[in-house]
Amino acid sequence: MASLVTKNTTLLIKLIKNVTNNSKRLSSHFIYYPDNEVPVEGETAKMNMMQAINNAMDITLKNDPTAVLFGEDVGFGGVFRCSLGLQEKYGKDRVFNTPLCEQGIAGFGIGLATAGATAIAEIQFADYIFPAFDQIVNEAAKARYRSGGQFACGALTVRSPCSAVGHGALYHSQSPEAFFAHAPGLRVVVPRGPITAKGLLLSCIREPDPCIFLEPKILYRSANEEVPVGDYTLPLGKAQVLREGDAATLIAWGTQVHVLLEVADMAKEKLGVMCDVIDLQSILPWDEETVCNSVKKTGRCVISHEAPLTSGFGAEIAATVQEQCFLHLEAPVSRVCGWDAPFPHVFEPLYLPDKWRCYQALLDTLHY
Repeated sequence: MASLVTKNTTLLIKLIKNVTNNSKRLSSHFIYYPDNEVPVEGETAKMNMMQAINNAMDITLKNDPTAVLFGEDVGFGGVFRCSLGLQEKYGKDRVFNTPLCEQGIAGFGIGLATAGATAIAEIQFADYIFPAFDQIVNEAAKARYRSGGQFACGALTVRSPCSAVGHGALYHSQSPEAFFAHAPGLRVVVPRGPITAKGLLLSCIREPDPCIFLEPKILYRSANEEVPVGDYTLPLGKAQVLREGDAATLIAWGTQVHVLLEVADMAKEKLGVMCDVIDLQSILPWDEETVCNSVKKTGRCVISHEAPLTSGFGAEIAATVQEQCFLHLEAPVSRVCGWDAPFPHVFEPLYLPDKWRCYQALLDTLHY
């Protein structure tokens, strides 16, 4: 027994050393799959996701004289440069910095939107959105209901960088979408790349309900696509089926979509099977119809997200699939998620649901 413990301890130490030494190389846990189809005809330009978001806000500020963009450091472009050049173009009265006070940013945005302005608020990191949680959940989400429809703050969009970036550790890597999905009156949206980011952000800005727009920060510069330069929107509350098959349904949002696209390619190459891959896009409300129709076809379902397993939004999807697709299921619904622990730094590769964990979940589901 003692020798076995010693052997296992040695293996664990070796694994930790390998992960520590290679964490920089392993931290990029996905291959980006660009969209090759554009949602509208017309001129396109090569943009990364940061530039596409900037373009969406530029269009809004140009066409809507009531639109205002504000947050910590947005005046000089923000830490991720999403608002770069907009203050110079539209002036300090419409694009400006705020104090480091998230509840103040959200409260100010609620007031602006209720008074009739279009408010685009940036929370510098989603990890720091929690001081604003009361304002968003108890004020923004409930304004229309508690006034009997007499007033609302639907012209409020709260943007925030989220999810893993490779070196963010516990305070700059979190995915808080499930917290807000429990608040009726909000819309929660997560794009997977530049084309979807621009179209979904413009939809959020024009949506009559307040929106939380979470931007996977690792995609800001790693995601590049030919983006339509004109004005277009994508429907909120609607998922997209990116791959079609009959072996299993793979569901994700944000960066994790690209992980599952690679898993689907691995399954085709190694197993000779085709999978449906669904980008949920909207967390609240979410597209139950598209998901359940797919699962009824395939009989198997794998859900993946970076947030912790317990009470992550994957649990809501799994519960709905079990309720609506029970007689069609050939295996239990599988969830591949972050662990129920604070987000680590050098051990990030062990925390994230990479293609190998997702592929193993798919194998287990197929062989159940």
